[in-house]
Amino acid sequence: MKPLTPVTPGARVALGISFFVVFVAVWSLATFGGFVQKTFLADPLSMLQSGYTLLAKMGFAEDIGMTVFRVVGGFVIAAVLAVPLGVFMGAYKPIEAFFEPFISFARYLPASAFIPLLILWAGIGEAQKLAVIFIGSFFSLVLMICVTVGNTRRDLVEAAYTLGVKDASLIRRVLIPGAAPEIAEQLRMVLGWAWTYVIVAELIGASSGIGHMITDSQALLATDQIIFGIIVIGLIGLASDLLFKWVNRRLFPWAALGR
Repeated sequence: MKPLTPVTPGARVALGISFFVVFVAVWSLATFGGFVQKTFLADPLSMLQSGYTLLAKMGFAEDIGMTVFRVVGGFVIAAVLAVPLGVFMGAYKPIEAFFEPFISFARYLPASAFIPLLILWAGIGEAQKLAVIFIGSFFSLVLMICVTVGNTRRDLVEAAYTLGVKDASLIRRVLIPGAAPEIAEQLRMVLGWAWTYVIVAELIGASSGIGHMITDSQALLATDQIIFGIIVIGLIGLASDLLFKWVNRRLFPWAALGR
């Protein structure tokens, strides 16, 4: 191994799978070996059996569907509003000066702190869940996109102006294409954050979703069900992350070559 030396795709997959194998082996040793009581940590076999029961007999698939809907819905709303605002803030400094102080202030406010207010304003329905995800994703995403667009190479901007490009064309032909690969990566990262926000929202005042199932399982000390719910979240998140990476490589192959 050498610092910053890339590995082949096959080696990357093998190393990634190896970690999961080691993780499950340690987990099995700790539980089957009696080092940890089942009340505190269920073993892998019990977790799988409980997962089958949840999916086959307790309608957990519907909970998964509701959670995915909430994550995608809140994230899409945040992205649709954050991307254009971030682009304009990065392109026009007066707009950045107007919005940036408030957005910098708002992004430090924990989305979970708004849940009591959102329940008062919107009840315990879907609007409240979507709003939590929106608050948790929107403000950070705006600032990340603003910085990315603002860091566009100045020589490209000057060359475009030399060729007679107008302001609107500069944004469309230089700023957005130049920032697009990094914006796509930022969207991928923020989607991961959205999963943490939706689970927090579902832990309070929800009648469906993965977080709701985890809360019910906590009351029953069913650590096998809790662990299964957490693993389902991780698997869905991993699948969405891999899909995002695949789409980004197809849309921006030149950016992938630089990594």
